[in-house]
Amino acid sequence: MYAFQYRKAKSVDDAVSALAADADAKVLGGGQSLVAALKLRLAQPSALVDLGTIGDLRYIKVGAAEVTIGAMTTHATVAASPELKKAIPALADLAGDIGDRQVRNMGTCGGSIANNDPAADYPAACQGLVATIITNKRRIAADDFFKGLYETALEAGEIITAVSFPIPKRAAYMKFKNPASRFALVGVFVAETSAGPRVAVTGAGPGVFRVKDMEQALARKFAPESVAAIKVPADDLNSDMHAQADYRAHLITVMAKRAVEKALK
Repeated sequence: MYAFQYRKAKSVDDAVSALAADADAKVLGGGQSLVAALKLRLAQPSALVDLGTIGDLRYIKVGAAEVTIGAMTTHATVAASPELKKAIPALADLAGDIGDRQVRNMGTCGGSIANNDPAADYPAACQGLVATIITNKRRIAADDFFKGLYETALEAGEIITAVSFPIPKRAAYMKFKNPASRFALVGVFVAETSAGPRVAVTGAGPGVFRVKDMEQALARKFAPESVAAIKVPADDLNSDMHAQADYRAHLITVMAKRAVEKALK
């Protein structure tokens, strides 16, 4: 670690003011990714602006057509919510399989989305469920929000305040995870939404992406066999010590098929 300023924000406006006063400051959500980056000196902000004490950002609201989750709602809270389990069980299941107990009780929905780790789970849910990311300035469609490796559409001084998830007809998430970190080597979120079937993949490439061929096949018939023979090219997928690109390509098809099977139960 190294020396930096630490400030607890009293409100979103207070956090925005702190960021405006220091261009090198960063927002601290749950800190599960940022703190690790600080330890490795991959991130060296001059100040951390902690959103943890802003109670207005911790909530789950379930409506007739959508679920809205406050940005500072922890993964554990999302996983345990009876209302969410009834409205979008796939989202509760996803949150309950993130990291370990400590990560789930510290990490937040908004923090995960803002960080946009290429192996994080929430980005797949956002794209799979046609979510809208709500900030202090605007509303951003999930398809426009995730730009690439740790890159999003957030601008300077812009803070995620909530995420809105339309309630799908059915959905499921299947993840082939690293046994140590529980990050997704490949995670596939499948949903049948009002906009049609959606298939969003995390962990396999530099960022979350959709598989249009699978979506078109599921639009014709929402069944496991519809995606079983569809292969995703390995050219742009990740290769590392955990899995090569061709293996990740194979896993996408396997996880997609299992997700459809789960969604139909």
